[in-house]
Amino acid sequence: MGEEINDNLINTENGCASNTTGEENGGTSGSDIKYYTLEEISLHNMSSDTWLVIHDKVYDITSFLEEHPGGEEVLLEQAGGDATESFEDVGHSTDAREMLQQYYIGEVQLDDRKKEITKCNDVTESGQISSWTTWLIPAAAATVVGVMYYYYVLEHKSS
Repeated sequence: MGEEINDNLINTENGCASNTTGEENGGTSGSDIKYYTLEEISLHNMSSDTWLVIHDKVYDITSFLEEHPGGEEVLLEQAGGDATESFEDVGHSTDAREMLQQYYIGEVQLDDRKKEITKCNDVTESGQISSWTTWLIPAAAATVVGVMYYYYVLEHKSS
């Protein structure tokens, strides 16, 4: 089913791959990770064979369907696809995240992983947005308020 690759590329928190060994991540350096394409994963979308992708990791949750506290329907809706957003939206506990590890069977192939899109042109090194709108709109609002105040004070002085 899945292609076995041992290229020591591990998905990190920011979505980028880094070159690490299995020993650094709690495994053994000789362990092979099975990689699956999204096409392969999408075939496992029935109650008798249910796979999910969460954070680019593939889980066979077929045996967990009946045990899931939220019911098997919510899992079957995501079966054969990426359930990362739904999993995070629910706010699963630490125990649920640890329990998930027993169903781990591999990872999504590197070519099929979603790329994080960032707007690098509007962000400075300090992480702040450097755009003319960040200062122009407040400056224009301050000018309008200043002009209104000036005419208000001027009008009350002349009356």
